[in-house]
Formats: sequence, structure tokens, C-alpha cells
Amino acid sequence: MRTFSLLKGLPVYEKSKGVKLGEIYDLHISSTGMVEGLLLKTGALFRKSFFIGIDDVSSFGWDGVMVDDTSRLKPLKKTAAFTLEGHEKLVGRPLMTAQGEKLGILEDVYFQEEMGTIVGYECSDGFFSDMVEGKRVIKTDDPPTIGKDAIIVDVDEDMGE
Repeated sequence: MRTFSLLKGLPVYEKSKGVKLGEIYDLHISSTGMVEGLLLKTGALFRKSFFIGIDDVSSFGWDGVMVDDTSRLKPLKKTAAFTLEGHEKLVGRPLMTAQGEKLGILEDVYFQEEMGTIVGYECSDGFFSDMVEGKRVIKTDDPPTIGKDAIIVDVDEDMGE
């Protein structure tokens, strides 16, 4: 399990040739709250964006992500999916409980790399609150409801914070 902020910027390598394919810049998240894949940028001067499905990643390391070959890279298409920081971004949206309590503003997600399951949300109550109390991590077992104006999570009373 790791956060997106730890994954962002990691290089992606083709395992069979040892060639760097690009760097991760975002997550592709379905409307049901599952991480479907990674978004990466390739090239230095003429940068292109590609999608790699979670199932197409052969391993997640702390210093890089490995794929078997370049056939795993798919051209990035506009979809109804969400990202954390790009198109239809989730970072900055209010995180609410199903009971109507505001938990904070989404800053990051914790997910299980191999399965693409989001298991926690890091949220902020603002700069000064973060300095005094720190950011909160909300754990959940159920997928969120992702709406235009908020992300709704079902949180047990003993699982928050």
C-alpha cells in the first residue's frame, strides 16, 4: 500500500530491455473509486501521455515501476474517469461521510497497487490546522461515491482518524 504522492514522478521501465518509458504523473480512477491505471508522460521535448492498466504493471518498486514491454502502454483517451490532479481531478474536493459530516479536503489517496483498491484518504482542514493537528487519514473498506461537488465515503465511527 502506498500513497499517490510517493508514486508520482517515479520512472516506468520496460523490464525486458531496461529502457525508461516515462514518468508517472497521475492516477486513472473509475467512477466506482477504483484505480484502473497509471498515467505517464514520455519524451523530453515532445511529451506524450499514455495509460498503463494496473493489471499490466509487472511490479511496483520504491524507485521505479516495471512493465513487461511497450505494448502495455495505451494512448490516453478522454474518458468519463477521474484523475487525482488532471482532468476531472479529485484533489481539492470535499470529503464527506455518508452521514453528512465534512471530513476535510482531499489531498492524497492510499491504495493497494496490485489491486487498484483505494483504502484510505488523506484530507486537510487547511494550512494552519494541518500545522497544529496534522493531516487526517480516513480509512474505508467500501468504494466512494464520486460526485461533481464532493466525494462521499462510508466510514465506521472507529475507523476515522
